[in-house]
Amino acid sequence: MSKVVFGNSMSLDGFVAGPNDGPENGLGDGGMRLFDWYSSGDTPLPLPGTNMVFHISRASAELLQEEWSKLGAMVAGRRMFDIAHAWGGNPPGGGPCFIVTHHPAQEWVTEGSPFTFVTDGVESAIRQAKEAAGGKDVSVASASIAQQCLQLGLLDKIHIDLVPVLLGGGVGLFDHLGITPIDLEVTRVVEGLGVTHLTYRVIK
Repeated sequence: MSKVVFGNSMSLDGFVAGPNDGPENGLGDGGMRLFDWYSSGDTPLPLPGTNMVFHISRASAELLQEEWSKLGAMVAGRRMFDIAHAWGGNPPGGGPCFIVTHHPAQEWVTEGSPFTFVTDGVESAIRQAKEAAGGKDVSVASASIAQQCLQLGLLDKIHIDLVPVLLGGGVGLFDHLGITPIDLEVTRVVEGLGVTHLTYRVIK
């Protein structure tokens, strides 16, 4: 059964990008520190759908390769889409990508485009992504979309690549969840080089 999962590098104080992030400063001030571990090891790991190759620890590579192999589609927000410059037309993961927005990027509304622009909300985007994933999991790629999925009870799993740094500000992963506690179950902990991988099941 298809699950909805979120995964991202995060600082110890809960940020997934530094302050002042934008199209010309994708990860914000100091945010690149969150991804230093992508070049900290000697085990190559290609990022599906792109020409990028990370070099990380064997433990990290085995974990991520397993997780990435389960993914069939991605959902992201328009802000991430813009900051990533549409990933050059090659969204990570290599599968169909659904962008939640009120204003579709018309230059990508073409036959054969890897992007589907969803204008009727997160629930619709998740539903369409599950259908497109063909039984595989759906990856949520934006902090804001992950927050909405948690609020709506749509998120099944959270994977945090915890980096030992305090950014002090920026884009917080869990800023807008409301006041209702959301219980999680730790299902996996893997120690890599410069990163600790934490996997949680969202208890519903």
